[in-house]
Amino acid sequence: MADDDQISIYDEIEIEDMTFDPNLQIYHYPCPCGDRFEIAIDSLRDGEEIAVCPSCSLMIRVIFDANDLVKEEPKQEQVKSEVKVQA
Repeated sequence: MADDDQISIYDEIEIEDMTFDPNLQIYHYPCPCGDRFEIAIDSLRDGEEIAVCPSCSLMIRVIFDANDLVKEEPKQEQVKSEVKVQA
């Protein structure tokens, strides 16, 4: 974010305390409003550190080292299986 002084941060949370959802590729953490703060792993890799709750105005700063992020899994190539057809 361009100007962190203008952002009101609710809390600072260590990445180890957040949960990673491999299907959505996001880290999340419970918000006091009952929803959860969310930040995409790609955003973290791009240097973003602010996770936002989609239900309220609260934001948290994620404390992390790039080496602590879940490793990007290589895209699996579709393997063509050979099927023998008997005539």
